[in-house]
Amino acid sequence: MTDRQLKGIGVSPGIAVGPVVVVRWALPEVPNRVVARTQVEKEVRRLRAAIKDVKRHLAELRAHAADRAGVDEARIFDAQMLMLEDREFIGGIAALIRENRLTAEKAFEFKTLEVRDLWTSLGSPLLKERLADVTGVAIRVIQHLMHRGADALWAGVSKSSIVVAKELSPGLTVQLDREHVIGLISEEGTRTSHAAILAHSIGIPAIFGLRHAVERIRPGTTVILDGTRGTVLLDPTPEELAEAERSETRRGELTARLEEAIAQPSVTVDGTRIALRGNVDLPDEIAAAQAHGAEGVGLLRTEFLLTGHSTLPSENEQATYFGRVAAAFPGHPVVVRTYDLGGDKFPAPFRTGPEANPALGWRAIRVCLDELPMFRTQIRAILRAAARAPIHLMIPLVTRLDEVERTRALVAEEADALRKAGIEAAMSVPRRPPPR
Repeated sequence: MTDRQLKGIGVSPGIAVGPVVVVRWALPEVPNRVVARTQVEKEVRRLRAAIKDVKRHLAELRAHAADRAGVDEARIFDAQMLMLEDREFIGGIAALIRENRLTAEKAFEFKTLEVRDLWTSLGSPLLKERLADVTGVAIRVIQHLMHRGADALWAGVSKSSIVVAKELSPGLTVQLDREHVIGLISEEGTRTSHAAILAHSIGIPAIFGLRHAVERIRPGTTVILDGTRGTVLLDPTPEELAEAERSETRRGELTARLEEAIAQPSVTVDGTRIALRGNVDLPDEIAAAQAHGAEGVGLLRTEFLLTGHSTLPSENEQATYFGRVAAAFPGHPVVVRTYDLGGDKFPAPFRTGPEANPALGWRAIRVCLDELPMFRTQIRAILRAAARAPIHLMIPLVTRLDEVERTRALVAEEADALRKAGIEAAMSVPRRPPPR
């Protein structure tokens, strides 16, 4: 890799070529001042009024995201709205105002920095991904309290440009002008961060996790962004620009050829027919699998149900989602994989200690069997959805026979409990056939 080539995480595929515009989306500088004791309650009222207005604005962004990226992606904004409904969080800000006679904006800044420091110190990759949500909410509230516009950042992007930022919130990502913003580069974030999910859904090439991008890429620099490989090439030569154009052309031609092949039967040269099924990670991939003629879903990942939420999904939420996926492929099987948690995929409600090799230790089925309330809820949701459609269960990363046996027993218990409660559910898994 040359000095001109930088490496990050490709979160949305495609190649973009253009000049860089640096967007500084960060907490504003808040004056450090105190108010008279007689003004303290006025500051608390200002705080609550600002929160009410920002919640209204987030609801508008949620509706906008539903139109641009899909209903499920729009749920991303629920996490931010919940922060503004958190009594402990908001109560702590009000306490700072009353105890220290701070302005509402200064108290909000203090509390935000406290939360960011706490989440960073816990070392959870998932909590780290949510830092952009915390910052995004804080910027909107503080800007509102200081009578500044929070969404004027894109106004400076008047021509096709690649935006570079330290951190991008989903609120900014969903509002970008697709005609002018042709690529995104962020210092923070991973493939499952909220802004990355929205960038992928909108269809804009993006690279996240590129360290010191704001310092290393000067405004106005022409770059080649490759969202598939996760690379950024600075000041490309005419030959490199031509090669990037050829690569994007080849990518488009390959996509076109694959589109043409959709209608062709999946048959081997000796006449054996192969059923092609889709892999679905996020809800927006359901429509793509349908459009490409998938005969069901061979792998339905469920981790997205936990991404960005402060609480675990309910049984009804999961059953509804599994049923919706099955309805998209009537008559075809859908294989639901139970939570593959572990490594860098722990939800916010979990608190885990360090492991020497988290990829091979406490993860997947071992996490589920240790967290039985969560696992039983998911099993019940799958059984309910499977009562009306050919839904199957996949258990990830099994290492011992007893993990399978314990899971089979749990499925049988929950199936029996649902039937006794008068709830329609699939029959329990069949008994293991006797040895021959």
